[in-house]
Amino acid sequence: MISTTHICKSCANEFTGSFCNQCGEKVLTKKDKSFQSILNSVLLTVTFTDSKFIRTLWQVLRNPGTIARDFSAGKRVKNISPMSLFFVLNLFYFFFPVIQLFNASLTTQLLSPLSPFYKTLIATKAVSMGVDIKAFAMLYNLKTATLAKLMVMVFVVLSSLPLNVLYWKKNKYFMDHVGFAVELAAFNLFVNAIVLTLIVRIAGLGTYLDEITLTVIFITTNLYFVLRASFVFYHERGWRLVVKSLVLILFLKVALEAYRSILFFVTLFML
Repeated sequence: MISTTHICKSCANEFTGSFCNQCGEKVLTKKDKSFQSILNSVLLTVTFTDSKFIRTLWQVLRNPGTIARDFSAGKRVKNISPMSLFFVLNLFYFFFPVIQLFNASLTTQLLSPLSPFYKTLIATKAVSMGVDIKAFAMLYNLKTATLAKLMVMVFVVLSSLPLNVLYWKKNKYFMDHVGFAVELAAFNLFVNAIVLTLIVRIAGLGTYLDEITLTVIFITTNLYFVLRASFVFYHERGWRLVVKSLVLILFLKVALEAYRSILFFVTLFML
């Protein structure tokens, strides 16, 4: 790599070596795409967060899809990766979770269409543990909050699956679709979890947030992201952009319900 000439993905400068001599962009290798590299990136972001975090978050809000597009193309100097942004926001969110997004209490789980089946399993488990339903709910909520932090990537992968079908002609790899889904999850964490939680706590609007209101908020904000991000990331246009975005919103709801079901069974098993 030292003697190979490269064209910088960020500034188009021609250089030799592993780093651009103008902007510092690194030439990607297979090692840079390994799981260990991702963990190292997350660790650096959590411990040494700088202006890159604010700039990246602003890009996600202002120009959805830009971070995933640039990261997929190898432009990784100006912003942090979608994965690092997601894990930092996820860490903030779990300090004060009011809005049930990726975490799901027992009360939230019992709103599922599968609640009759869940109730049977809960009653059986509570009896085997020798506790009443109130004590079981307390134990369940403590356990599921911890597991949700570890399993949140399950939702990201599930939500990326329909992208592979909707945009299979766009010459994107599986990890490109995952990057898009990670940026969407980071957007939801900040807008529909952290910001919405702060508004609820400061303004005391908790009593006004029922399931219907939250659904309207989630659909509206996610439609904004998906429309703009699909335009930027997949270069989709016209009526196809609108139709595919609406279909994706539907699949996101399905992915969320599937994730919560998996979380329920894992929590029940771990108790």
